Amino acid sequence: MFVINYRKIFYTISILLIGFSVFAISFWGINFGIDFTGGSILEIRFQDEKLQKNDLLNTLNGLDLQREFSVRETGDSGYIIRAKELSDEQKSLVINAISETGKSFEEVRFNNVGPTLGKELQNRALLAMFLVILAIVIFIAIAFSQVSKPVSSWKYGIVAVITFIHDVIIPIGLFAILGRFYGVEVDTLFVIAILVVLGYSINDTIIVFDRIRENLKEIPEKIRKEKFSEVVGKSLSQTISRSINTSLTTLVTLLALFLVGGDATKWFSLALMSGILAGTYSSIFFAAPMLVTFNKLDKQN
Repeated sequence: MFVINYRKIFYTISILLIGFSVFAISFWGINFGIDFTGGSILEIRFQDEKLQKNDLLNTLNGLDLQREFSVRETGDSGYIIRAKELSDEQKSLVINAISETGKSFEEVRFNNVGPTLGKELQNRALLAMFLVILAIVIFIAIAFSQVSKPVSSWKYGIVAVITFIHDVIIPIGLFAILGRFYGVEVDTLFVIAILVVLGYSINDTIIVFDRIRENLKEIPEKIRKEKFSEVVGKSLSQTISRSINTSLTTLVTLLALFLVGGDATKWFSLALMSGILAGTYSSIFFAAPMLVTFNKLDKQN
């Protein structure tokens, strides 16, 4: 199959995407929201006519509180206002300023998220990702132990880990760029999106690997090494349509959510779209060809 024959081209594309993402993360960093850095959340709901978002932002920025405010719509008549931690006095100034617009509203909630909680959220996010990676490697090593030749079962696990690192770094790099140029913040919804991408990515990869395993069982063990490239190409041909069609249906739904959904789900859907695109690409053009590369390296030793 052409994917196997031209795998070096696809490796190059992946390396360029990962390299640019790593550059963005390293030099521009990630614009963490107050879920991670600490700050204040104020949710308000207008009772009659809703104040326009731009008017609300202009009102808040005109207070000169040395704060950068983030405003997201919630429901049909509410907003969630985020900023660095506000004192009770500063919060009162915000409430009074909104009242002076002449629009009646009610305060739904006000919370201060301290840096300790922010650090705790970061640690929990990293722990969750580590546990996911560990569970996946163990599962793959066990599931593919029956076809340990010509590629060892633990190498399937290594390829899977490399693949979903590929799939995670790309959306993180994208949000590093968005944070640098458009002020987009990373919050707990982004972490949830990354965990979903991990599951989606490994699901696509496992489907291809499972087809390789089934096709290998039909070939005598003594000639598997010589026929391995053909088996991987055949397996990709059998699964590529399914992978692309599944991804397209999911992407269409997410695109609609991105275009017509509220601010609360806009960036969440974009993170999912970028991760699913990367995952679909990697399962077809990166993961399976990597097994062929491992096999060829074993032949040379």
